[in-house]
Amino acid sequence: MVAATALVMGNIIGGGVFALPAAVAPYGTVSLIALLVVSAGAVLLALLFGKLARRSPVTGGLYVYPRDAFGEFAGFLSAWSYWTMTWVSIAALAVAAVGYAAVLLPFGGNHVLEAAVALAALWLPAAANFAGTRWIGAVQVVSTVLKFVPLLLVATVGLFFMDTDNFGPFNASGESVPGALAAAGALLLYSFLGVESAAMSAGEVRDPERTVGRASVLGTVGSALVYLLGTVAVFGLVPHGRLASSGAPFADAVNAMTGGHWGGTVIALVAVVSMVGCLNGWILLSAQMPYAAARDGLFPAPFARESKGGVPTFGVLACAVLGTVLIAFNYAAGPDATFRVLVLITTFTGCVPYLLSAAAQLYWLAKGSRERVRPAGLTRDLIVAALSFAFSFWLIAGAGYAAVYQGVLFLFAGIPVYVWLRGRRQEAGAGAGAA
Repeated sequence: MVAATALVMGNIIGGGVFALPAAVAPYGTVSLIALLVVSAGAVLLALLFGKLARRSPVTGGLYVYPRDAFGEFAGFLSAWSYWTMTWVSIAALAVAAVGYAAVLLPFGGNHVLEAAVALAALWLPAAANFAGTRWIGAVQVVSTVLKFVPLLLVATVGLFFMDTDNFGPFNASGESVPGALAAAGALLLYSFLGVESAAMSAGEVRDPERTVGRASVLGTVGSALVYLLGTVAVFGLVPHGRLASSGAPFADAVNAMTGGHWGGTVIALVAVVSMVGCLNGWILLSAQMPYAAARDGLFPAPFARESKGGVPTFGVLACAVLGTVLIAFNYAAGPDATFRVLVLITTFTGCVPYLLSAAAQLYWLAKGSRERVRPAGLTRDLIVAALSFAFSFWLIAGAGYAAVYQGVLFLFAGIPVYVWLRGRRQEAGAGAGAA
């Protein structure tokens, strides 16, 4: 139970949180309301995954649920979208590292140099993955400890240094309040990616029928508390106009606390190391999912190849190359705009598996099989599934046209892959039958 909760909380609190206060600041303090809404929605998703894990207590989670309910194609779409989410989020995190690196190194607004730093942040942990899982574990331990230092410092001590004048207007976006709320929420979901961690690893969790749900909820609530306190503190420490254009909001917050620049410099160094370490783990995760799917025949065979160190090297390489292309394609607008675009694409591709999982639960509830649905909890489970579906749909709408456009292109790009793999499998099956 403790290990599963730590897994959920550790995966939710990643490096992206260091950039998000600045990303949502242009919407005003309505972003804090959005954070509360997204936190509540994440808890709903945690409850949903706990219920689904009772029915299918196996590893694979967001791939297994749609597959069992709607068939292999739905399972493939969920897996493909989740895989896309992982490598897009990796590209976003590499871009976020640039803002804190700029505190340490003078880039002078040179977008080419900034892109080079983002690519270095991406490829260094990719190289560490090629070195084997022993190095991955060592880097992960260090980065996990480091990432909590600035978060806890600002979320606790920073609260005593806040100035309410720094919060700025309630709605600074120029949109309606519901529109600003949805747009900020779509960005903030990036902070909660990982709520599905226990469900994805249910096969390795002791007593998953009970543990997955509890660990998911506890880990999500704990992460939401850290996020809320930290974001409120940053909003109260850094003047609104400055925060909206900041590339390193936590460094600016610590500078406001200490009255100098040395504190922000230390925090920037810690944040960069933490982000690179977080990338180290997410790159491995991005490679492991297609590795498992390839072993089932649902991803191209090269993804199932392992190095001597036990690392799915083709998956690591694919993640790094795709992330590089995505960064290069979007970087002309600079790091701040690129981070926002990539985060919103991540929201779309991450919400597709959430939608399909919620739809799977609604399907089982509508089907009404007594062995799958406990009558006493039918109303509660129906409310959780329906609200989870609505929450995911709301976030997709808030992501905006550009993110949905690119996300749909990425999603549809998987259909020819599925068609080809399905055809090859049927051909192999027919050949085996003839023999």
